[in-house]
Amino acid sequence: MNSRNRLRGTPGKRIAWPPTLAAMRQDVLRAEHLRFVREAPRGGVLHCFVLDCSGSMLAGQRLALAKGLLIALFDRASAARAEAALICFGGNGADVRFGPAVPRWWNERWLRPVGGGGGTPLASGVREAARLLERSARRRPAQQRWLWILTDGRSSDQPTRPLDADEIVFVDFEREAIRVGRCETLADAWDARRFTPEELIG
Repeated sequence: MNSRNRLRGTPGKRIAWPPTLAAMRQDVLRAEHLRFVREAPRGGVLHCFVLDCSGSMLAGQRLALAKGLLIALFDRASAARAEAALICFGGNGADVRFGPAVPRWWNERWLRPVGGGGGTPLASGVREAARLLERSARRRPAQQRWLWILTDGRSSDQPTRPLDADEIVFVDFEREAIRVGRCETLADAWDARRFTPEELIG
């Protein structure tokens, strides 16, 4: 099969452009860069978003950027009739702010009151997500469950990968000149994907 045919992909499949462009980076588009939109599982899809609301996310408007990205991701979930959930962590713990449910309304006015401050209890956020995903797995075993963790990773926590997450995506907001690299380390350990917010927004 020549490269032109490979670039067309599998008949009937649509190219997923954000991950394709992330794989491509500054290179010329090649077949190995292509990522395709996955068919929705018959059991439906759940997107569980875990948002870092710690004090470090207030620097450089990171939390504001994360909120904007969340609005876009919730809109996508709503359009696909997928369930969504939002867990916020910061200070001394984590709590569920929404779902799991198919979002019928989601806008900036709802998200604006979510504030930031305090430490980065990443393990608490992941534990809360693991409990939510476990309940969803019991309720709908055939459902595909995505875990999205939006954080700058400024934490020494070493959480365990949630067993009921089928796909995991780290959205890495770290911007310091001297990087901790926690998102990259966890993504490698958990066999997860890692993107910067710019890669997903663009």
